[in-house]
Amino acid sequence: MHLSVNGRPHELPEGAVLNGLVAALAADPRGIAVAVNGSVVHAADWPATALYEGDRVEVVTAHQGG
Repeated sequence: MHLSVNGRPHELPEGAVLNGLVAALAADPRGIAVAVNGSVVHAADWPATALYEGDRVEVVTAHQGG
């Protein structure tokens, strides 16, 4: 299936869930916030959040510093 991750095309297998996408993008999920189609998804809900064709996923990572 085709979807958008941070504004770029991304392809995932049918039945993919958000937890798998985040794991593929970041070795350590701490400090990461994710929104699907404009709605923030709490980390506890990532394993149960199914992704669908055309979804828009935004992944934001917090960074320390000035």
